[in-house]
Amino acid sequence: MSRETLRRNAWKWKCGLPEDDPKPVKVDLDELRRAQWCDEFDELRRNRMVLGTLRYGDYKAPNAPKYDRVGSAIKRLQRYQETGNTEFLVDTANMCMIEFDRPHHPKAHFHAVDDGEHAEIIN
Repeated sequence: MSRETLRRNAWKWKCGLPEDDPKPVKVDLDELRRAQWCDEFDELRRNRMVLGTLRYGDYKAPNAPKYDRVGSAIKRLQRYQETGNTEFLVDTANMCMIEFDRPHHPKAHFHAVDDGEHAEIIN
């Protein structure tokens, strides 16, 4: 169901009225996958992973040191908020990817949920 259909029907749901029938929307998923991506960000992220491997070693190695990646990611997001330097976003993404791939959190798992919390619109 499209955002517009949801908006049109929201007041009807509240009042107990019948909904409008949603109009089918054709979506090209391949085009969406291409369009909703930032190649520059991905290239920077990958380049930094290569450099990090040369500096610190392979994070997938059995004897790889354990780092506080979540804490480091949070610090880097704070640094981005302070400075606006997008390098910190690239580093944050890499920290999150490594934690996802080799988690240290004792309850680490993936379970897709919609918790109702979404990014806020800012002007």
